[in-house]
Amino acid sequence: MWQKIWMAILAVAGLGSGCTNHAKTLELEGAIYLKGSVPHTYLVIEEARSHRLYRIANPTAFDLIHRQRQRVRVEAKLLDDDGQIEVLNVEEK
Repeated sequence: MWQKIWMAILAVAGLGSGCTNHAKTLELEGAIYLKGSVPHTYLVIEEARSHRLYRIANPTAFDLIHRQRQRVRVEAKLLDDDGQIEVLNVEEK
């Protein structure tokens, strides 16, 4: 009997501790910037309202390097809590 209760507790704890990883989809509007110093450069989008920087994990997907300082709207998947995103779609603003 105790074994069944223990298994139920472990199952519920496993579901609540992040075993199911669903990425959050965001719509961001802002400007694209190149940050860092050579050889460790990376692209970010600075969100227009909050001025938060989101690091772009796939900068070559939409040729974003050529859109520096341009204001764009992107649909992106949040990859982690540090603000790293994967861009899914880009619209020029």
